[in-house]
Amino acid sequence: MVLRLLLAPVTGPFTGVTWIAEKILDQVEDQTDELEALQKQLLTLQLAFDMGDVPEEEFEDQEEELLLRIQAIQDERAAAEEDTE
Repeated sequence: MVLRLLLAPVTGPFTGVTWIAEKILDQVEDQTDELEALQKQLLTLQLAFDMGDVPEEEFEDQEEELLLRIQAIQDERAAAEEDTE
């Protein structure tokens, strides 16, 4: 504990950078999981429509909503990549 306090000025910046990197990684993983889930929902919706379980109007509404959410995630990723460059 005492050694940790004495080395804090040296290890502090490294610890801070590591923490920030972990937070960014967590956010990217969450977005990836969300994107995959939305893509699976879109595929499920398409299959249900093809089998006749979902009316065309309902399919179009849900499809548009899912595609907009997918596009929003992809736009966020593109903006984040531009910020890091």
